[in-house]
Amino acid sequence: MRLSARNQLKGRIVEVTKGQTTAHVRIDIGGGVIVTASVTNEAVDELGLRVGEAAHAVIKASDVMVAVD
Repeated sequence: MRLSARNQLKGRIVEVTKGQTTAHVRIDIGGGVIVTASVTNEAVDELGLRVGEAAHAVIKASDVMVAVD
């Protein structure tokens, strides 16, 4: 698979939590860092996402915002 997105973080799925329509998929990318993705329940089923499986967190964003108090 080839993608235009350059921010691809390889890791392992540590948790998949389905809600009514959306699931949260937590991916351990090493060094104590966990990335959480929100995807549809349908995507979880179609991709066969399961705890322990290897996966890539692919980040494609046009803006990053930072806020402080």
